[in-house]
Amino acid sequence: MLPSSSETIAETRAAVASARSAGKRIGFVPTMGALHAGHASLIRAARLDSDFTVVSIFVNPTQFGPNEDFTRYPRTLAADRELCGAVGTDLIFSPTVPEMYPPTSRTIVEVPALQDVLCGRARPGHFRGVATVVLKLLEIVRPDVAVFGQKDAQQALVIRRMVADLNVPVTIRVHPTVRESDGLAMSSRNRYLDPTQRLHATCLHRALVAAENLVANGERSIVALQSTLAGIIQGTPGAQLDYAEIRDADTLDVMTALDRPALVALAVYFGSTRLIDNTLLNF
Repeated sequence: MLPSSSETIAETRAAVASARSAGKRIGFVPTMGALHAGHASLIRAARLDSDFTVVSIFVNPTQFGPNEDFTRYPRTLAADRELCGAVGTDLIFSPTVPEMYPPTSRTIVEVPALQDVLCGRARPGHFRGVATVVLKLLEIVRPDVAVFGQKDAQQALVIRRMVADLNVPVTIRVHPTVRESDGLAMSSRNRYLDPTQRLHATCLHRALVAAENLVANGERSIVALQSTLAGIIQGTPGAQLDYAEIRDADTLDVMTALDRPALVALAVYFGSTRLIDNTLLNF
């Protein structure tokens, strides 16, 4: 059964208000569409923690740079509706760009420091666009709980910080990364890879597992771990390393010692396709 759908803010607010007046707890999963099994896991997680689940499908132009893939980003609304229906979504909110950003829009949201490192360094303005659209979506849906994926770890940290700083009354949950059978993190951009690139893209997961194994065997040198990460990526045909870094898992500050939870984060290009992945080291 296909879920209900709305393209306007007013209709979405009315549908959510009706559910809330019936005593239902609201769950929310924001997406850019091109949905896959990773998104399905987020929707299932939201359903477990709510009675009425909303999924937004909106390719947000403000988080794309001028030379990025906004125009070619896959738009598969019919298939997305099928997937949402299969996992029990109650409402899909799929607004147009003018609905979300009317000509009079001027306000932006920034989360300094967290937005400026790792992916933010390579994609200036990206997290400003993410924070702005997510805050708008949270204000439209006003969910009790919103679910994000660990694959986009920096995004999740930015959103958690924004929600805390602005006193947004929502619980943010971060769901573990869902992977293909060979370890590649599921991503809508994986479909850009040709067969050879897809074969070699598993290097991201192999590098992360190698770092985890080194730590499990007693390695504590951040320099050595980052060198291992970079070496595996740089030794993979077609892979171009953007970054391989270990940062504080909560603040993304540079670490000099593995004395607290750490985020091991990678960004790698295969041609023009940029893939990211990460793992958490807990101490």
